[in-house]
Amino acid sequence: MRLLITTPTQIVVDTEAVSVRAEDETGSFGILHGHADFLTALTVGVVTWRGTDGARHHCAVQRGVFSVTGGTDVAVATREAVVADDLGHLEREVLATFAQRLDEERTARTDSLKLQMKAIRQIVANLSARPGDVLGHDVTGRGVAGGPG
Repeated sequence: MRLLITTPTQIVVDTEAVSVRAEDETGSFGILHGHADFLTALTVGVVTWRGTDGARHHCAVQRGVFSVTGGTDVAVATREAVVADDLGHLEREVLATFAQRLDEERTARTDSLKLQMKAIRQIVANLSARPGDVLGHDVTGRGVAGGPG
């Protein structure tokens, strides 16, 4: 079966494989020739495959989408991928780097959301301080000084 691993900028792996192993949120799984169509989201992990020569190969992926089509085509689309035959190196260094980046992204998203919520609270507080002034009009509908109308 054909194994294709791609990032947004390159084809990382394009080879024939006898078997493929990967990991999603539910755990590790394996694919052999003739597998039913399949689609799942990968975690940060290692995709391992056995080539037609019998050798094992590995590729660390930073999450991604894993699909099997027609029992013969396995595709992985990921943000980042690193190929190496040394599984220990991938697990020790590359996966640790990927996991650290994900944590940094989560922290940045959280900080951004906190800032947005603070801005919204400030806007609500300013609007609440002037209950009769809605969009520059007083409660009678007449324009107020400085407002549209």
